[in-house]
Amino acid sequence: MQTIIEDLNWRYATKKYDTTKKIPQDQIDILIEALRLSPSSFGLLPFKILMIESAEIREKLKPYSWNQSQITDASHLLVFCSLREMTDVYIDQHTELVEMTRSLEKGQLQGFANFVKGKVNEKSKVDQYEWNARQSYIALGILMQSCAALRIDATPMEGFEPEKYNEILGLNDKNLDATLVCALGYRSEEDSNQHLKKVRKPMSEFLEIV
Repeated sequence: MQTIIEDLNWRYATKKYDTTKKIPQDQIDILIEALRLSPSSFGLLPFKILMIESAEIREKLKPYSWNQSQITDASHLLVFCSLREMTDVYIDQHTELVEMTRSLEKGQLQGFANFVKGKVNEKSKVDQYEWNARQSYIALGILMQSCAALRIDATPMEGFEPEKYNEILGLNDKNLDATLVCALGYRSEEDSNQHLKKVRKPMSEFLEIV
């Protein structure tokens, strides 16, 4: 229990990364698997993770990210891309995956699929996208906790221009929209923010028992 609190007190939104340090591949694999295992409504995971390894692409993204240095200096850069629209085909593919994974007969979960389609299709396209985007934020929470446990720094970022990201990353024809960005790596000794005390509401204002 105490380790969880220690991890959360250790982490902060890193502003300056050490460009000489790279996250080992085995730890990156753990973080991506943690993201894949994150909870989402109906288990649909209505988003995709892009890991931007190309230095050239990261340089192109930087001007549309308020020129934040984390975009180019962090060891790894992840872009969370939410489905713009939840299609029946996507739901059918997920249902077939569940049947295959759990050794069920094909079509056994058709009733479940129809139920999900009904709940999704009653939403407008705008509401569908907002619902999908919220699922990616759940995954972000899992990522942040996992990073802290591994003592990997992470900076979640909303300060970017989604339209430009969509254009640069070729998302417009893939039913995807850049929702949020997260830089990963190791803090620079020059980042003075790591020494600041964490500021949060007092518990008396944060929690109310009714």
